[in-house]
Amino acid sequence: MPVLRGHRDLKVYQVAYRLAMEIFKETRTFPQDERYSLTSQIRRSSRSVAANVAEAFRKRQYPNMFASKLADSDAEATETQVWLDFALDCGYLSQEQHRKLITGYEEVGRMLSGMISHPERFAPSGWAHCYAPSGLELVFCLLLSTYCLLPG
Repeated sequence: MPVLRGHRDLKVYQVAYRLAMEIFKETRTFPQDERYSLTSQIRRSSRSVAANVAEAFRKRQYPNMFASKLADSDAEATETQVWLDFALDCGYLSQEQHRKLITGYEEVGRMLSGMISHPERFAPSGWAHCYAPSGLELVFCLLLSTYCLLPG
């Protein structure tokens, strides 16, 4: 796996961001009376998918927090799919655009699931062994974490 410099390097972030931008473009044509209901809800949830991935990336040294933020992202992706269903059934999205966006969020869900199942793959350099420590590994992780907190 290549070195991750930031959340923008994650494919799941890139896909989620692209999908949120597609939703923004599509919702510009939604009726004005949907502005504070469907339009704002679908924009908010779609943007939250990418935002939660970015937050998770910053917490990746803590496996439980990392997984929790990714689970939040997955929940927002699922919520976005519900709003997409409403948009389709209200006649605001074509079948083709709905299918394209739903397929994109299903892909995001699969990627998030894989990340949640294997957080060690995203650990900062030198920390991967701390995800399931036992015996001497636990002592090493504690020493490493103490060393990293020392000034200078």
